[in-house]
Amino acid sequence: MKEILLCNDDGVKSSGILAANEAVKDLGNTTIVAPSVQQSGIGHALTLFEPIRINKEKLINGKIGYSVSGTPTDSLIVGVFEILNKKPDLVISGINIGYNLGKAELTTSGTLGAAIESASYGIPTIAVSQAVTNESTKFENGHVNINFDFTIKILRKLSKYVLNNGLPDGVDLINLNVPSNPKSDEVKIARLTERMFIPEVETRYDPRGKPYYWIDGIVTDNDEKGTDGYYVKNKNITTITPVSIDLTGNLNKTEEWFKDF
Repeated sequence: MKEILLCNDDGVKSSGILAANEAVKDLGNTTIVAPSVQQSGIGHALTLFEPIRINKEKLINGKIGYSVSGTPTDSLIVGVFEILNKKPDLVISGINIGYNLGKAELTTSGTLGAAIESASYGIPTIAVSQAVTNESTKFENGHVNINFDFTIKILRKLSKYVLNNGLPDGVDLINLNVPSNPKSDEVKIARLTERMFIPEVETRYDPRGKPYYWIDGIVTDNDEKGTDGYYVKNKNITTITPVSIDLTGNLNKTEEWFKDF
């Protein structure tokens, strides 16, 4: 039987990870290993200076999940090397609540952080996210009332395809993004859009007059045609983006640039 490991950055009790389990539960043996609390925006962080605790949790669908006191990447690591003690046939990170589009999300998203860690071990990996109409929903800790039916259908089809066929040559993971209200079953293969957020730092003051800061961002609207942002945000079309974790730049151009060093 195929082994499928499920992780996320929204927490072990998130309704998104339960929906992912629903999508693939008949494709193999599923194991849920995820952070104990919401970890959005933590990227590829690891816990190195304190112990990690693992607890079994009975989830609302009756399944036992493993709650990890660390980050999404910690969860992926203990899932593979401690709980399963072997590489699974497939890792699914998500279903993340809120889309993960564009170049910047590859380094800031905990969903993508866990997926990149998985892919670095040569495990076929899918990161999956669903857009929401209410932005505050993205940061809820636990169950949220969202209809995942379409994403479940697409994720099941894609997971079955990856289990049977593997990933394309040169592709380490698939980033799947589903609009909140898809207009059809159409799925586009799309490249990453440019940076999705322009950061803003807001200065506030506590009752003692000491400054503190909130980091926020403005969503950009310059999504070029053919990008994941263009299709998901502007056309309500689901996208698949192939991702390679080899970040090596252009060697020939660098050799030319370096010749007079």
